[in-house]
Amino acid sequence: MRLRLVSILTAGALLLGQLTGCGSAASTPQAPAPAQTSCAQPASLPQTGSAGGYTAPPMEVSVFDQASASGENGVLLDTSHLSDGYVAVQANSDGKLKFLLTYQGEAANGAPTQYSYRLPGDGTPVIIPLQLGDGTYEFAVCKNISGTKYSFLYRQTETVGLSSEFAPYLRPSIYINYSEDSSCVAKAAELAAQASDTVGVVANIYDYIIHNVRYDTAKADSIGTDYYSDPDETFATGQGICVDYAALAAAMLRSQGIPTKLITGYVAPNDLYHAWNMIWLEETGWITVSFEVDENNWNRVDTTFAAGGAGSEYIGDGSNYTDYRTY
Repeated sequence: MRLRLVSILTAGALLLGQLTGCGSAASTPQAPAPAQTSCAQPASLPQTGSAGGYTAPPMEVSVFDQASASGENGVLLDTSHLSDGYVAVQANSDGKLKFLLTYQGEAANGAPTQYSYRLPGDGTPVIIPLQLGDGTYEFAVCKNISGTKYSFLYRQTETVGLSSEFAPYLRPSIYINYSEDSSCVAKAAELAAQASDTVGVVANIYDYIIHNVRYDTAKADSIGTDYYSDPDETFATGQGICVDYAALAAAMLRSQGIPTKLITGYVAPNDLYHAWNMIWLEETGWITVSFEVDENNWNRVDTTFAAGGAGSEYIGDGSNYTDYRTY
């Protein structure tokens, strides 16, 4: 079944030209920072609520369990929640650290896929998503020794079997930083309570973001690769760049039990380096701006372009989006 809803977007004074602040073809992905250490236990996908309102499942949490962790050289790796879609890591070390996630599985088609994350050395736990699905992963913490050279502090290989393909997309992780106490989560719950089903929840959160967050051109012009998004800061200030829109949407939707991806990549025709969301709705499809989406499928939601009233030149049927990284 397809549902086609045509939205009339009235908010936002954003010009499409300003969106180049999200990046360009020559840009590199923004480096993340530590995620919060709590998010929730997964269950089933959300069901349509009663006539009185949508009923969200318990919020999924992510935790670092030090008692279950092992490691060396100041690194502790907690692999006790792999089936829940994440691994947790803590490091105590001076110098620049990286966490390398290397995946070798069916989806890799014989070639390993690697994600690199900036890792704090002050002992702050970090949650890393297992977004590549079932298979064999190597987890490694590396320390910078000079220039672009790194040495391994700790490495561990594990075979992952997810409890659900949605598990990595229903809880906080390094790129999508929120907790049960987050202001944006409280707002999401308020908006969800006004809806009767997941379609209504998405519509309410989507409309809230595009009408209350404006694009921050100055921030886009000055941002560096050390930047990471804070959904509560975006919620409080009402402004941000593309990854801020996407992280806020993901935090709000995930907190209400709706599987949501944050994707970075490129958008034609100008090869803008950009960030957007993909959501999964179990009952009916949903549309943003001018393209259709399906039930039981991942559907693209681009709140940055929508807030600025972007036309089909940028959004279209989604064929002009090229995924680079998924979180």
